[in-house]
Amino acid sequence: MTDRQPLLFYYRVGCHLCEELDSVLHRGSPQVFSQLHWRDVDRSSQWREIYGLRVPVLSRGTQVLCELKPDPACLREHFGPPDIPV
Repeated sequence: MTDRQPLLFYYRVGCHLCEELDSVLHRGSPQVFSQLHWRDVDRSSQWREIYGLRVPVLSRGTQVLCELKPDPACLREHFGPPDIPV
């Protein structure tokens, strides 16, 4: 697995859990937030089938980093300590 693989954020519009992870990344890791490739699961039947009930999902390649809620320990492991603790 390499850091060159895109960082994907699967979300659904209006999902409060998605908004929470969005906020954690934006405040805590702005450098990570700026690298996100956004994937609205309702724009693709394949994404909806795979991730529709699991959003938000943050992944890199085939590795899921966070699912359903922010995982501070996992985020710290992959991206370092947050700029602003959340």
